[in-house]
Amino acid sequence: MDGPVIDGRAPTFTFGRQLDVRTIRSADFDSGQELTERAVASYIAKYATKGAETATGALDRPLKFLAELAQLDISDHARRLIRTAWALGARKELEDLRLRAWAHMLGFRGHFSTKSRRYSTTLGALRAARAEWRRAQAAAATEGDTGTTLVVSHWVFAGTGLSSAEAWLAASLEPAPGTEGEPIRG
Repeated sequence: MDGPVIDGRAPTFTFGRQLDVRTIRSADFDSGQELTERAVASYIAKYATKGAETATGALDRPLKFLAELAQLDISDHARRLIRTAWALGARKELEDLRLRAWAHMLGFRGHFSTKSRRYSTTLGALRAARAEWRRAQAAAATEGDTGTTLVVSHWVFAGTGLSSAEAWLAASLEPAPGTEGEPIRG
């Protein structure tokens, strides 16, 4: 991919192999569980949802000043990446990228699942689309269900006090004279 022209040069960026196919074996999962589609999806989601701060040790908040970097407990690699994003953010020809504002995320704005060369959205929009899809699936599952629920709100006075069986039970639970729990008479 060709980069922007900086100092009269246009760098070319490459990101390694474009396709990395590897077999996921059940031994890759804990306790030898059965390999299911759900297990594979969970395995992938575990790593796909990690932010730059988890993967590289970068920050979870923006920097106000580059000097703050010296006091932070991060790896040298993350420190260099943040410094690079900060330095590039000072360049006039790159100001529209707002790299300084996003230096704490290594200059990348947002989660990888929301961006590509031809596609951009937000996690909120993705969540809304998923919720709508789930509603549609639930509606389809209940189509043809003609069962109804009848709610009867009718009350009848049943009386007050204990029934004869309840009175017998209460009397049988009363402590025997001379045993613990006997009322003190005095």
